[in-house]
Amino acid sequence: MRGPEMADQHDSAPAGAAERDRAADQERLAARMSLVGRKILVLSGKGGVGKSTVAANLALALAAAGRRVGLLDVDIHGPSIPQLLRVDGAGIPPSGDVLQPVAAAHGLKVMSIGFLLANRDDAVIWRGPLKMSVIRQFLADVDWGPLDVLVVDCPPGTGDEPLSVVQLLGDADGAVVVTTPQDLAVADVRRCVRFCEQLNLPVLGVIENMSGFVCPACGHRTDIFRSGGGRAMAADLGVPFLGSVPVDPGIAEAGDAGAPYFQDQPHTPSARAFAMAVLPLLALESP
Repeated sequence: MRGPEMADQHDSAPAGAAERDRAADQERLAARMSLVGRKILVLSGKGGVGKSTVAANLALALAAAGRRVGLLDVDIHGPSIPQLLRVDGAGIPPSGDVLQPVAAAHGLKVMSIGFLLANRDDAVIWRGPLKMSVIRQFLADVDWGPLDVLVVDCPPGTGDEPLSVVQLLGDADGAVVVTTPQDLAVADVRRCVRFCEQLNLPVLGVIENMSGFVCPACGHRTDIFRSGGGRAMAADLGVPFLGSVPVDPGIAEAGDAGAPYFQDQPHTPSARAFAMAVLPLLALESP
């Protein structure tokens, strides 16, 4: 039999090794993120509001303005960024202990669980701890290089993924919250704003997506789903309003075709709305 002193040494060894591994992971994460100027989350209170489309086009608009931009898709169960940016067939080449991001338009660097799935239709059935582990790997083990901005597209709601990102980053600069004009969507966004407040995450602004329809032939605007709900909610909660993006059939067509809308149709009202929405983000002071 081994004595109490030997037992203590034996039992503490695995715990000590795990602690050293966690410390090494944290150091690697801190070193990687130290090369990133600004970290911005894109959130929504519910699905179906076009959050990933907004995230992709905001990232492209920032890159088109000359910023070095990374786009991280942490929607583990429904990754759509690869298709939206026409890079869904891209593979991730082996590169030692790091992952190389996929290059998209305007030099945008992209990472998503979608690149690691054998089939785009594969279902990812993971619990919270495994999802957090993968998000940590995407932040710490992807060779992002120096970036001016890292945009993080989170899944709808206030669950594991956005919470994990906020906890891992520690010093995120804020969140852009996406809504549509309907009362139900606006109510969900209110909860999303409260989520940010509880985590001390600044709300950089609200974007109202699908805000009216502008006829491409005559320019007449029709408010299909009402309009102004996002602006009124932002004013009520005391957070910035970044603008309204009209419904444009070209956005859906671009998404289905995997074409970056902001890049392919830059002179449309919706593309101009994206360009205006990023102006406050471009005005963020350098750290």
